[in-house]
Amino acid sequence: MFQKITFLTLLLAVVSCQKKDSAEKDKIKIADWLIGNWENTSPDGVLTENWQKLNDSTFSAASYLIKGKDTIHFESIVLAQKGETLSYLATVKGQNDDKPVAFPSTAASDKQLVFENPKHDYPQKITYTKGVNNTLTAEVTGKLQGKLTTERFIMVKK
Repeated sequence: MFQKITFLTLLLAVVSCQKKDSAEKDKIKIADWLIGNWENTSPDGVLTENWQKLNDSTFSAASYLIKGKDTIHFESIVLAQKGETLSYLATVKGQNDDKPVAFPSTAASDKQLVFENPKHDYPQKITYTKGVNNTLTAEVTGKLQGKLTTERFIMVKK
């Protein structure tokens, strides 16, 4: 009898952990629409974001702005789910000692992702919105030199 109870308890614990792990990893699945290569061409240059799925809980992207032959801006991005928290981690070369800045998710749906870090200098808010006809709008918002500033980039999937 004792062996049966022990076995059932162990089985229950294993099944419970598997369901919890699965549920935790499901949160990042809402962002699957980010996967792919996105591009915006403007007078400022060509902005590109290339998103890929690394595993069940992590996506990564390289974001860069090129004008002519010059790379104006380069950023490495990791979208990671740890437990119930989905975080956007941005690393900009030459900023913050080349360490990532975390922006925890404040809203997530199948059409929009919002990440905020009110303590960051700029931006404090990053929003990705899924549009029609394979478009994506990336928006960064925050106080820049004392003024509320919003930069919006409409990208097309390539």
